[in-house]
Amino acid sequence: MIDAFFIAGTDTDVGKTVASKAILHALAQQGLRTIGYKPVAAGSDKTELGFRNSDALYLQNVATIDVDYDDINPYALELPASPHIAAKREGISIDYTRLSDKLAQHKRNSDIVLVEGAGGWRVPVSDTDCLSSWVQQEQLPVVLVVGIKLGCLSHALLTLDAIKADGLSVVGWVANRINPGTEHYAEIIAMLAHKIDAPKIGEIPYVPSVKRKDLAKYIDVTPLIR
Repeated sequence: MIDAFFIAGTDTDVGKTVASKAILHALAQQGLRTIGYKPVAAGSDKTELGFRNSDALYLQNVATIDVDYDDINPYALELPASPHIAAKREGISIDYTRLSDKLAQHKRNSDIVLVEGAGGWRVPVSDTDCLSSWVQQEQLPVVLVVGIKLGCLSHALLTLDAIKADGLSVVGWVANRINPGTEHYAEIIAMLAHKIDAPKIGEIPYVPSVKRKDLAKYIDVTPLIR
């Protein structure tokens, strides 16, 4: 069984957190001990406990293992911008060693760790590096979330090519319908299924709020745990 995997999106705002929540619920239904991990998050609110990112909070709340927020989201950046811009503005350098130490800790304490990315595959975390370099370093298998909308075919295939070029494997993909009015939906899904040489583990209908609680029924985690 995979002990950790990375959730990559074809772009920002394609439903990575919706898919992550659904997958974590589905894994929990299999009796697995889970942790959701958001290494870097830009766009965080200042609270009395420190900066908190809404996506990371969802992962913390949905996972079956109780983990401190700072372990779930080591870098909670305030500015809602590309992480490299937010980090530079806040005088923060994103340290891959810190990310790796937290991941190793989570692996020891759970059956499986879901690691959610930020933005698209090549999202920069500094002027010289991207988060994908850390994923490559850790050799994490990838679950690709495709936000179904006009243009998603090109985004999905380019992202797939980039992941493979980095020497990583795509172990599944999720179709997330982010635009209920998208035309030719069935044809888009059929093309993605034909082009992506990995199992479709989920097809999530249009969900206006990540707070919806019945998302697990749209996910088949068998390819991740067999």
